[in-house]
This record gives sequence, C-alpha cells and structure tokens, in this order.
Amino acid sequence: MAECDELREADMSVAARGHRRWVRTCHWLTALSFLTLVLTGILILAVHPRLYWGEAGNSLMPALLEFPLSNNHRPAQFEETVTFVDVPGAPISADRTYSIFNKNGWARSLHFLAAWILVAVGTMYFLLGGVSGHIWRDIVPRLQELAPSSLWRNIREHLKPEAKAGSAGGGPPYGNVQKLAYALVVFVALPLMLITGLTMSPAVTATFPFLLDLFGGYQSARTVHFFAFSFLILFFVVHITMVVTTGFRNQMRAMILGK
Repeated sequence: MAECDELREADMSVAARGHRRWVRTCHWLTALSFLTLVLTGILILAVHPRLYWGEAGNSLMPALLEFPLSNNHRPAQFEETVTFVDVPGAPISADRTYSIFNKNGWARSLHFLAAWILVAVGTMYFLLGGVSGHIWRDIVPRLQELAPSSLWRNIREHLKPEAKAGSAGGGPPYGNVQKLAYALVVFVALPLMLITGLTMSPAVTATFPFLLDLFGGYQSARTVHFFAFSFLILFFVVHITMVVTTGFRNQMRAMILGK
C-alpha cells in the first residue's frame, strides 16, 4: 500500500507539472510527419491498391487484399489481349488509368523525408524519455495494469461523462488503456513501420538481406507495413476523439503551452 501511495503521489506531481516542453515539441513534430506520411502513403498505395504475400506481386497475380481507391484497382484493360507493338505511343509507359497517381515521385520523396524526420524525433523522444524517466513512469504499463479486469474497469471509467470531464487537464497520469495504447504505438507499431519500410528498399536489403527472410519478401513487408499503418490510423482517430470529448480547449492548451 505504501508503494502504491508513493507511485500515486509521483503521478500527481507529474500531472501538476503538465507536459514538458520536449514532450510537446516531439508531439507536434510527430503529428506533422505522421500526417505527411498518411497523405503520401495513400497516394503511393493508389498507384497499385493491391497487397500480396511473398516476394513478388503484380496486377496479373492474385492479391491478398484489394482496395478500390482508383481505376488502377483491377482495370478492365488487363482483361484484354494487347499485342506489344500495337500499344499507342511509347512502347513502355507509366500511364494506366489515372495518370496523376502514376506520377507520384514527389509523394515517394516526401514520404521518405517525413519518415526520417519521424525517426529523428522518435530517437530524441526515446533518449530524453529514458533519461527523465517519462517513458518508464508514464508510458510503460505495469504488469498489474495489464490484467483484463483492470483494463475493462478502466474502459468503463472512460465511458462515464464525469470521468471524461475530470481528465480534461491533459498530461499524465495516464489510464491503463492509454498506457497500453501508447506502448503499442511506441514499442510495436512505429518500429514495425520503420523496419518494413527499410525492407521495401532494395538498397537496404542488398546490405541487410536478412530483412527479406524476416518478413518473407518485399510484398510481405509491404503488407505488414500497411497493417501497422492501419493500426496507427485507428489510434489517431481514437486519440482525436478523446481529445475532443475530454475538453478540446484544455487538452490543446496543455499540449501547446504545457498548462
């Protein structure tokens, strides 16, 4: 009991301070780079909105998942027999149905840049968070906090209107579900996005070929990359929803001004 009281007092002292400046800086840089990755990632996926498992994948192969993002999704032209010499224009063309989606070199370059910004910010967050104890104290859940009964109790508390209003100050201490969600993002989803992104680069896999063995090929890495991206999108939507429902003005003030 004494240890619990000490931990609770430490959590309350952290809450009184609000978000530290370096936490707020990392938060907004992460948000900016993440939104850039979302936009450019959707444009890249729209060029070939099909996912495969294994080493290779193309429009003539069965897909694991298909997304009707554009006319590039199973275009009718692929069902026609066309003689190579009868193709109008240049014998090799990047155009398919929506030409704008096939001229996305800028999206790939911006995606790559935003990813490395996210890596730099994440590294800074880990270093400062580890030294200050923020990660171990506020992000990593304790074993007893991961018990199903404890998580379910915390979910029910979040659904109560008075609980939402009471948490509008922003900053730690975080609930058990919050800690679990943040830990999955910080220690699972983001590292997985980075590793699978590197695996999709032939230049990287030429130096570290074990990455292809780890994920089972380029297309498998692309599919895992997409599912990690989907988890982060889900987290983002829930995160924004909680910010709005628990007092948007106070939450934004806490994350911008630290109050």
